[in-house]
Amino acid sequence: MEEIHFNTEYVTLGQLLKMANVISSGGMAKWFLSENVIYVNGEEEQRRGRKLYDGDLVMVPGAGKFKLIADPYGTRDVH
Repeated sequence: MEEIHFNTEYVTLGQLLKMANVISSGGMAKWFLSENVIYVNGEEEQRRGRKLYDGDLVMVPGAGKFKLIADPYGTRDVH
C-alpha cells in the first residue's frame, strides 16, 4: 500500500489520481472514472470531486492501493 501525503484539509479523488501518477493530467479524471471502478474505503466511487481525508483508503484496480496521510508539515502542496 502506497502512502499519499498531503498538507491541506482534504484532497479530491481527481487530485489523488494525479498525485499517484494514475493519470497524467487533472482533465483525464472524468474519463478515467467513467472507464474504471475505484473504491474509497471499500465503496465504489465515481465522483472526481469526492473529498478524501486523512486515513481514507483508495483502491485503484491495476494501479494499487493508496492510504491518505495528512501531513501539516507536508512535502506536497496540492493547490
